[in-house]
Amino acid sequence: MTRLALKDELLDAQLLRAVGSAPYGAADVGECLATAFRVKGTDLSSWYDEWTLTAESALALGEEQLATGRTATARSAFFRASTYFRTSGVMLMATPIDDRLVHSNTRQTASFRQGAALLASPPEIVSIPYDGTTLPGYFFRAGGDRGRRPAVILLGGYDGTAEELYFFNGAAALERGYHVLAFDGPGQGAALLQQGLVMRPDYESVVTPVVDYLLGRGDIDPDRVALIGLSLGAHLAPRAVSVEHRIAACIADCGSFDLFDAAVERIPKPLAAGMLEDRRLATGALRRILRFLAAKLTAGWALRRGQLVHGVGDPISYLFALRDYSLKQRAANVSCPMFICNAEGDDIGASAPMLFDAVAVEKEFVHFTIAEGAGDHCEAGARTLYHARSFGWLDGVLGLES
Repeated sequence: MTRLALKDELLDAQLLRAVGSAPYGAADVGECLATAFRVKGTDLSSWYDEWTLTAESALALGEEQLATGRTATARSAFFRASTYFRTSGVMLMATPIDDRLVHSNTRQTASFRQGAALLASPPEIVSIPYDGTTLPGYFFRAGGDRGRRPAVILLGGYDGTAEELYFFNGAAALERGYHVLAFDGPGQGAALLQQGLVMRPDYESVVTPVVDYLLGRGDIDPDRVALIGLSLGAHLAPRAVSVEHRIAACIADCGSFDLFDAAVERIPKPLAAGMLEDRRLATGALRRILRFLAAKLTAGWALRRGQLVHGVGDPISYLFALRDYSLKQRAANVSCPMFICNAEGDDIGASAPMLFDAVAVEKEFVHFTIAEGAGDHCEAGARTLYHARSFGWLDGVLGLES
């Protein structure tokens, strides 16, 4: 795995996540490193304060430059502020919701929209009809083209946002001639933090209305719509296309085949066996252990985040909620071509080969390595390399000339 500057593995990974977006204008390497060095160890309040401070500085620069008509500089500053606001809040994901997390989400969205408005082809801010409400998102036209073109739908993960998806996949897709729809679904970004919509396993129920919206626009080639799933989205996307067959191609970037199995593998075998056999003493012991772990500043973050995203009250309820997140009985129903990948140093995507083996479609598997700088979760430090390979495949499948 890539190590940048911080002793704590999780905080260093979050730093890499921000730094890795620099090629697409979402961060400045020096700003990120300077911010990380100011954080006091694993103090999550310090993390929030320092990244917020850097975000405020970038935002002030953007507003100053915009006032003088320097739109390119202003756009860059606003986009960096968006990344830094998102980064400030991400480590606070937990229940009950911290007001600072909601504030960081609101400000990352506002900063992104200030920057996006200064693009040569600004996006449409869209509201996608869904289950009696709407999902927030953005529609970007390739080169401002209003004609019918191939499109990609971007589906994020546990702690990502629609705004971050622009930098992680959207900008690269636009450069290659795809229209782009990025959105926050239940359990993600503003849909979670502003609307209270928690995660659900049957993400076909989310993706289908998104496809309905996209195809109803009139500027999309209906035979060339792809779905790109990032992180948890790399589990949700294959689940969705096992039912939603209007998708012409699907990319799964570093997801788990079965989330419950992956979680159980991390539990000591005697406790795991007792839990699976529904033994009261084993389950009680595991509940106490998970609560103890969840209280740890960084080691417990994934458990706290999972409780928030899934809308449950304790760590073991989060664990049990993962029972419904399996592709074992669904992968065989995928009918579109698939690009599936994982990264050498990432245990989250370790089971991706199981998905590759389970789908009976045109498919390609890529294993990104530490030696090429792409061994982290979702190739966080090598997104341009990832895009070269994934979009190279997608261009060929959809017949798009790069």
